Amino acid sequence: MAAKSDLTLPVVISAGIHIGVIVILALGVDFSEKPKPQPQASAPAVQAVVVDQKKVAEHVEKLKAEKREAERKEKARQDEADRKVREARKEREREQARIKKLEQERKQKEIETKRAADEAKAAQLKQKQEREKAAKAEAERKQKEKERKASEEAARKAEEKRKAEEAAAKKAEEERKRKAEAERKRKAEEQARREQEQMMQEALAAEQAALSQTRNKQVMTEVQRYTSMIRATIQRNLVVDESMRGKSCRVFIRLANDGFVTASQTLDGDSVVCRATKAAINKAGRLPVSSEPDVYNKLKEINLTVQPEFD
Repeated sequence: MAAKSDLTLPVVISAGIHIGVIVILALGVDFSEKPKPQPQASAPAVQAVVVDQKKVAEHVEKLKAEKREAERKEKARQDEADRKVREARKEREREQARIKKLEQERKQKEIETKRAADEAKAAQLKQKQEREKAAKAEAERKQKEKERKASEEAARKAEEKRKAEEAAAKKAEEERKRKAEAERKRKAEEQARREQEQMMQEALAAEQAALSQTRNKQVMTEVQRYTSMIRATIQRNLVVDESMRGKSCRVFIRLANDGFVTASQTLDGDSVVCRATKAAINKAGRLPVSSEPDVYNKLKEINLTVQPEFD
């Protein structure tokens, strides 16, 4: 409103001056003639008119300058507004791109979460199956251990019975010899002593043979059990495909007393199965071994045939 008031006054003055000039021209005033002498009192009025016209011109120029400045500022304002619009558009595009990226990341995270859940479920199922197999193997081991102890107990009782029978027979023989051959008592006693020693040696040898046979049977049973456990461990870590069906690989394995694999070598068989078998052994790292020295000695270096299993 203040700017409008500033423009109104000069415009009114300028319009008044122009109207005055038009009126003078309409009245036929001839400015080409020399001015007639006028009373001295009118000179200030002419001078005032000239001064006013100059001020009007200056004011008009000032108004034009102000208009140009206003137009320049308006253009600058419009340019700034356009720049802000462009910047806002770019910012909106960046925000949309960021939102799109976040959505993609969210979807990817959902996929990864589902995959992890599926893998965890599969791992749990596998662990359950392994526990069931281990429980079954442990039950079989306990049953065999029970049978072994029963066999040893039967052998012990049979040996005790044999010894008792031998002692009774010996006592009867000695009594008969004392009654029948009193004169050869010393000789008979010596003969009996030798026979007793021989019988004891034979009994001891028989006992040792029986114990050795029982122990060997037990050792071989344990060796077979741990061999099966080693093969099962390798099978669990074996990555198979259809190209391996019906094929096998024979490998040599050397084990430390804690089951750590110190060496492994493929001997013969399908190359693909052999590579997979080597990888499964390396992945397992440790294989089942017995803490009993005589069982471990038969397991520390073994040749094993591995054939992929398919459900």
